[in-house]
Amino acid sequence: MSDSFRNPFPASDPDRHAIWEMLVSRDIEAFVNADWSLVQDDFVPETFLGINGNGTDNPDHWSPLFADLETYRDEWLRQAEESAKTEYAEDRQAAIHRNTVLRDIDIVGAVALVHKKFEGTIARADGGKDVMNWQTLYYCRKVDGHWKITGFTGYLPNPMGSRKG
Repeated sequence: MSDSFRNPFPASDPDRHAIWEMLVSRDIEAFVNADWSLVQDDFVPETFLGINGNGTDNPDHWSPLFADLETYRDEWLRQAEESAKTEYAEDRQAAIHRNTVLRDIDIVGAVALVHKKFEGTIARADGGKDVMNWQTLYYCRKVDGHWKITGFTGYLPNPMGSRKG
């Protein structure tokens, strides 16, 4: 197992450990397999809201694209299925892990702000590459002892301040 597959948060930090497993390990496995059932229980559907940063750091240009979990699920599945159709020159799951950075998790009581970044490329079989260069802020809440996603602000530039709207 490469280091990119290894959870950087020890079991002695159970909250951060669990959040990393949810937002990195489980999310990547589900995406690569286009299997929403692996992550469907990781959300609080009643309060879910996904904000699309539209690739800009200017919040005046952000939009509430995913007003409910079903809309987000459909787009997530569309993206996962589109990615699965692409022929890559390397293992896609390993490449996504290699390009994913999640080291900042701010927890206050039963809520967490999680900073997930994508930095790198995936080599395609046609000689090109897919560039992964964005970030997402996840809003999480501990519900019945388990961390869940209540929403996110995503499709943001990485780093912030690099693309104005």
